[in-house]
Amino acid sequence: MDTEKVAGIFFLIVGLIFILFPMFSSALVSIIVGLSLVALGISIILTGYDLKGMQKEIPIIVIIIGIITIILGLLFIFYVNAISFIVAFQFYVVGFIMIILGICGLLTKSGRMTSFSSILFILMGIVAIALGIFAGDNPIFLAILIGVVLVIEGIAFLLND
Repeated sequence: MDTEKVAGIFFLIVGLIFILFPMFSSALVSIIVGLSLVALGISIILTGYDLKGMQKEIPIIVIIIGIITIILGLLFIFYVNAISFIVAFQFYVVGFIMIILGICGLLTKSGRMTSFSSILFILMGIVAIALGIFAGDNPIFLAILIGVVLVIEGIAFLLND
């Protein structure tokens, strides 16, 4: 089984999980982001301590940024709804990424399904931006939208020759 078929099956399964269980998916994404931020914060703090011998002000700023990053990470881990205050921003980011990927897919013209999925990426990006305007309180929409895109991409991978 080639890697595109495996990726297609994986995207399809993960996409369906996001669609069928959007609250679980949203909470899981929030925890993963939180853990990543905590690890990044620790790394930033260690970098700040390494810089202490070279300069005076910069290490303090770096350490403060590391502490803030850890606090944000802990918010995402323990207060899952912390993600809701930035969900509109997430919609915008996801929407713009989807539009850019769709345009890149159209420019590469690597296959019939790739062009089709690229157009769907652009359309779903526009939908994501529109949802970002209206859905500042509820991360469920983002989870469902990501699920739909993953299902579309999974089908595109499976049907691509």
